[in-house]
Amino acid sequence: VRHQEREKIRSIQVLDDMLMTGVIRKRCFTPVFHRLDGELGQDMEKLVHHLVNLRRSAVTINDYRLYLSEFLYHLENKGVHHKEEITEKHIVSFVLAHPTNKVNIVSALRVLFRFWHEEHILERDFSLFFEAFRVRHPERVPSFFSKTEILKIENSVSRSSAVGKRNYAMTLLASRLGLRASDIANLQFGDIDWDNSLITLTMKKTQKVIQLPLLTEVGNAIIDYLKNGRPKSNLKSVFLSSRAPYTGATKACVCAAINGIIVRSGVDINLKHHGPHSLRHSLASAMLQDETSLPVISESLGHSHTDTTMMYLKIDITSLIKCALPVPSVSEGFYTQRGGAFYE
Repeated sequence: VRHQEREKIRSIQVLDDMLMTGVIRKRCFTPVFHRLDGELGQDMEKLVHHLVNLRRSAVTINDYRLYLSEFLYHLENKGVHHKEEITEKHIVSFVLAHPTNKVNIVSALRVLFRFWHEEHILERDFSLFFEAFRVRHPERVPSFFSKTEILKIENSVSRSSAVGKRNYAMTLLASRLGLRASDIANLQFGDIDWDNSLITLTMKKTQKVIQLPLLTEVGNAIIDYLKNGRPKSNLKSVFLSSRAPYTGATKACVCAAINGIIVRSGVDINLKHHGPHSLRHSLASAMLQDETSLPVISESLGHSHTDTTMMYLKIDITSLIKCALPVPSVSEGFYTQRGGAFYE
């Protein structure tokens, strides 16, 4: 559906809500529920109930249900309707045919077959197969911008409008403090300690409580938005949507705003991601250039483990060059031994 059509649909929904209930819903959508039908589906549903009993998060359970429903659909297309008929070939063909999330899918299937075997739902044990069948994460290098490019991005934001003031403050929270889009969107007034110039919040992804300094530039940008740009509202969220009915900003709102700012800034985005996370990576890169230790970077970014921060070593070119060892010269006789037969 095109943007213009979405706007028309939304307008109709707003009018309909006012007519029927007098309250305008924030979002109008019907979430997809992935059913697990049939004999195979019922056996897969047992794993879902097991994960619920283990108090796994709703996101994790929904991911498992999605992967299992896709695997069930794949098996039915192959004419498999009983778990005893499943072979390694069916698993491999499903994983290889899936366009994304191959690693997560293999992990989900490993859990499924282990659960079936341990609960005596399936006699056959696939553990040896999954030990040998592994799909590795492709090597990824984080997208980042130099300090000069970050300043160019920040200075490109027009602060003459209310939206500009909001987007500038959100950009600084990403570039100067390294906050994720979800944490920027969920920032509450109670998270900001103006007297001590601190921001204390619980990160949505890791549920870890972090405390960051409220830098002068960041604080001034937030104050400018609150005084001259934020719509009047009793909501506790610092950042609000730019259109009525005014609601708290969402992760998608933050991503779209910062993405647009980076694109319009004129910095080179060729083969680079250019959202809030790239600003987070850029902050980590700048800290590495300043020879900040990994534990400090890990604490600043709110990582649960220092191992997660190790990924940024890939972009610390200056330090990597220091690790390079000189290549010793090889005498000419090495290449001419045995008449040069090995190097012709």
